[in-house]
Amino acid sequence: MKIPTTLKHKPVIVSENYANVDGRYAYNTDAKGLSLGLAQWNDRGKVDISAKVWRHTGEKWSRQSEELPLHRVLDLAILVCRTQLHFKEAYRYENFYDKENPVIDRVGLQGDAMTVEVCTDNEKIDEDIKLFNQVLSEDGELIGERLRTLSRILKEMGY
Repeated sequence: MKIPTTLKHKPVIVSENYANVDGRYAYNTDAKGLSLGLAQWNDRGKVDISAKVWRHTGEKWSRQSEELPLHRVLDLAILVCRTQLHFKEAYRYENFYDKENPVIDRVGLQGDAMTVEVCTDNEKIDEDIKLFNQVLSEDGELIGERLRTLSRILKEMGY
């Protein structure tokens, strides 16, 4: 299925077979493609690049397709990585986190820091974090494959 090129987001680099590799939803997903392109929110004279997940209902392109600026995509990757690192050692805590200090890390970015912490405002955090840990464990192979690939590419880029 071809990603549309006539909408406000203008694809430049695409993965039109994303439905085949969408994690546990592979071959059974509405996320049909990924693209990097010119953002739909571009104003005259100001151009941003965005990443977009293209969803298709089976009949039409969905309004639930998501578009994110590239820095947010990378911020999400940082959040995923820092979360993975936390859960490697989280078994040491009774409820997979330190209730006295739910802050996992402060990741320095642009003169400040992104706080990564357990959401203690969630009334059911103790049961939800156990389920979260279980799914992370079950999806370890899927996530690990992607992290190893990301690591290899980052090394090739000199990072």
